[in-house]
Amino acid sequence: MNNLPTLKFILKNYKNFNARATRDAFIAYWKHIEKGGKMFWAVAGAMSSAQLGITLAPAIRKGLIHGLSVTGANLEESLFRLVAHDSYKDFPNYRYFTKEDDTKILENGWRRVTDKRIPEEEAFRAVENIVLPIWKKATQKNTRKFLHEYFYNLIKAIDKKKHKGKTDECWLLAAAENNLPIVVPGYEDSTFGNFFASHVKKKIVNVSIVKSGIEYMGKFYDEYQELSKGKGVGFFQIGGGIAGDFPICVVPSLKYDMKVPVKPWAYFCQISDSTTSYGSYSGATPNEKITWDKLTKDTPMFVIESDATIVVPLILTALLECKANPEEANRLIEKYKKIELVLKKSLS
Repeated sequence: MNNLPTLKFILKNYKNFNARATRDAFIAYWKHIEKGGKMFWAVAGAMSSAQLGITLAPAIRKGLIHGLSVTGANLEESLFRLVAHDSYKDFPNYRYFTKEDDTKILENGWRRVTDKRIPEEEAFRAVENIVLPIWKKATQKNTRKFLHEYFYNLIKAIDKKKHKGKTDECWLLAAAENNLPIVVPGYEDSTFGNFFASHVKKKIVNVSIVKSGIEYMGKFYDEYQELSKGKGVGFFQIGGGIAGDFPICVVPSLKYDMKVPVKPWAYFCQISDSTTSYGSYSGATPNEKITWDKLTKDTPMFVIESDATIVVPLILTALLECKANPEEANRLIEKYKKIELVLKKSLS
């Protein structure tokens, strides 16, 4: 990585439109990290299914990511991929599938996420069989944990001989090894949420053994205050929904509800393809967040209207290059800035 090919590519080619937004967001991210700031990620969508862990895991291990908010689906899928990678299959021609094709997928015991086949038995049921005794034991002892804590303990306890995926590409394992702060809002909306609900309904386990979303926010109050010390913590958001809105609300909640001093988010970037006029959170502009006191007029803000599966690996690869060779990275960035300044003056 010492030659910084991805950084050079971005600086040379990403000049306008969403390419410019990607470049500027990446440079601001790097500058924030380099000066001692931290970065918190919100990950919605099927990012684990899209194998984002290939770049996300090393970024966590290199100290480029300091906390996460993820959907229950992204949490569990990182684990599923680790234990059942060999049983996954790609469907590159999924756009042309008929109802009959998808019915065959169901009958074969598979599930489809866009162009990806997930095996029911090798992934879902295999992991359920491991976690159920843990939930039963917690019920007997009346112990309570957050959902991600069960996953942290589970993924570290699984025999490495059972790993079918690459451990260095599993972001959940990287997060567990680094004890990264995580919130999983709305985890009930996931395969594991369904598992848990069914076992609670059958009175096999007690619902109280998994801590609630309200308790997640209470925990995050403290974690945010710790993360925001020093140069502050930025917010990097993929998509929208509850994975994004739940953690970003910690700032106004601390300020107005807890009535304690709180630093604003030090950086904001969102990657989304949602249209603003539809009224969705995914499509809301950063400026709208100012009205909710989630961001301020001084917060560096970036919106990249693109596909996160294309943009995020590029940004993370460039950041990993910068982390490996910061002096050369800073030299190239400053050189690029000077060229841009000269061009601006020549056009003025």
